[in-house]
Amino acid sequence: MKSLIPSFEIFQYPAYRNFLIGRVLLAAARQMVAVAVGWQVYDLARETRSIEESAFLLGMIGLTMFLPVLLLSLIGGQVADRYNRKTILIIANTLRVLVMVGLYIVTGWPTDLALKSIFVLAGILGVVNAFNPAAESALYPTLVPLPSLPQAIAWNSLGYQIAAITGPAIGGFLFIGGLKLAYGVATGIGVLALLFFILINAPKHIPQKNVRGMTMILDGLRYVRDNKVVLGAISLDLVVVFFGGVTALLPVFARDILEVGAEGLGLLRAAPAFGAALVAFYLAMNPFNKRVGRNMLIAVGIYGLAMLGFAFSKIFWFSMFLLAVTGAADMISVYVRQSLIQMATPDAMRGRVSSVSFIFISASNELGEFESGVAARFLGPIGAVLLGGTVAVTAALSWTSLFPALSKADTYNDIAAEENKV
Repeated sequence: MKSLIPSFEIFQYPAYRNFLIGRVLLAAARQMVAVAVGWQVYDLARETRSIEESAFLLGMIGLTMFLPVLLLSLIGGQVADRYNRKTILIIANTLRVLVMVGLYIVTGWPTDLALKSIFVLAGILGVVNAFNPAAESALYPTLVPLPSLPQAIAWNSLGYQIAAITGPAIGGFLFIGGLKLAYGVATGIGVLALLFFILINAPKHIPQKNVRGMTMILDGLRYVRDNKVVLGAISLDLVVVFFGGVTALLPVFARDILEVGAEGLGLLRAAPAFGAALVAFYLAMNPFNKRVGRNMLIAVGIYGLAMLGFAFSKIFWFSMFLLAVTGAADMISVYVRQSLIQMATPDAMRGRVSSVSFIFISASNELGEFESGVAARFLGPIGAVLLGGTVAVTAALSWTSLFPALSKADTYNDIAAEENKV
């Protein structure tokens, strides 16, 4: 009989343990800030704007964070393969903590000045997101033996989802004491995360030499282009979350549709993470390695159906349940995509491939928030969610024929072996 407790063997490696603790703390702080910024921007905008116009402004925050990622992520990927990844991680997240301090300072400023300042700080976060993910994704596989990597991926996902549950919930609770309290606590947690990153005893980084930066970038793009399974997985994520994401619109649902206020917004933001955490907990016990492509496509279909249900729901607890279902389904997709990329990519290329992947992910998140805002402006918030759910279901069906290699993908080991022949 299998234990109901995930294996803790992975924590015998101190470097990975420090990495995971720092990553979870930072993720919690980021989630708290995301909830606070969303509520603050929407609440300030509603002082002088309609629901649709205010929702559009939320979308513009997403666009502001995405543009630096689009312009700089490929550079960030080759930087992660060329320079010390731990150092990049520390520098990037020091800047992130300084942005949190900035958000604390501008809270309480006049409406127009506060909104403009938040947009500037969001752009700086976009720069951080152009360099941090590639260094992070390329670093942690070097902290554990290759056979332990699937378990590390599962624990990464579980840790992140725990942070994504507690961060918004704590942030919503801290709203009772004001936004400054929420930003202040998030900053303190961010500083603690940095201390754990500093404690990581990473193996010596072996940079690629005598290779031009543009050549390195093009190599990463070619790898993703030629690996049809990886391309299918990350492009599916791009399409589904770009159109089907609802995160940016949750302040609209919390304030004007479900009427549950800032505290309810924190719970709504935490609900997808709760569903994802349940799945991640199971995967940490029993990482699956069979019919991975089919499972990913089924999960995307479930995600879309749950989104359609959320659009029509007027009951708070039922809306939370449907959001939890979307999180559970999305967790399967994330786990498959991350496992495919890490298992099939040589260490020397992990930074570049991770940066290409993150452009897709960031496009589906930050740029997807912009799409949500635009769709809400013209279709209303409910119409925007209906559009997203429909696209997700359609994509799950279409990718079976567009990327047959993905739909037929069976095990990670087979995929990795096939790529190593190329």
